[in-house]
Amino acid sequence: MGMIIVRGGGDLATGTIYKLHQCGYAVLVLETARPSAIRRRVSFCEAVYDGISTVEGTVCRRTQTKEQCIKAWENREIPLMTDPDGALIYELHPDAVIDAILAKKNLVTKKDMAPLTIALGPGFCAGTDVDYVIETKRGHQLGRVIGQGSALPNSGVPGMIGGYGAQRVIHAPASGTIRVLEDIGSIVKKGQLLARIGDTAVSATIDGMLRGIIRDGYAVETGLKIADIDPRLTEQENCTTISDKARCIAGGVLEVLVKHGIGRMPG
Repeated sequence: MGMIIVRGGGDLATGTIYKLHQCGYAVLVLETARPSAIRRRVSFCEAVYDGISTVEGTVCRRTQTKEQCIKAWENREIPLMTDPDGALIYELHPDAVIDAILAKKNLVTKKDMAPLTIALGPGFCAGTDVDYVIETKRGHQLGRVIGQGSALPNSGVPGMIGGYGAQRVIHAPASGTIRVLEDIGSIVKKGQLLARIGDTAVSATIDGMLRGIIRDGYAVETGLKIADIDPRLTEQENCTTISDKARCIAGGVLEVLVKHGIGRMPG
């Protein structure tokens, strides 16, 4: 049975992890010890904190040994291990490595990590750093497989949703431990108190639905993305379902794996 390792378990990574799992691949997720997901209800990395994370009925379970990983696959679950540097990759010899950290830069992913390497988004050069890059910028090229060259550079401007771009994303106004006061899925008004970082208030920037907010008790730094508001009040199910963007990116990854004949689990 072949194995695919995905570095990162945030919401966009989860789209790829979920898709590959549904298609019968044995996927192992490698994460940091302190993931900072915003859309936590659709991020498998939450298993780092809670032991398991369930997205659209699929369970990702935190594991510590290869034997536990095998048991998870046998139970049709997705194992996750804490390994920010990717040291396990050289020990486990996967058929493919997918860098889905979405850091906009290469955090030590190399072509020699596996027979096939794929990276999501900017910061990588296909043919040099990895074998393939998948475009992650919204628009006509989203999900495109790049065999030579790089994805479009990070613009720093969030995609438009309901007529709002940068306004819908909230960044930490101060450093410190965040205390979250409103849960994901809450309907909020512009100026409403969402959280506190020490004595500093974090307020809603627009009216809408709180689509994502960082985990309560997280030690944030000034400027870190900590919340996301969706102005479309009728889209509450978006809080618990994988996004169109994540599914499109996952399609690009699947295209590469199928093209190269990477094996799947039997049955």
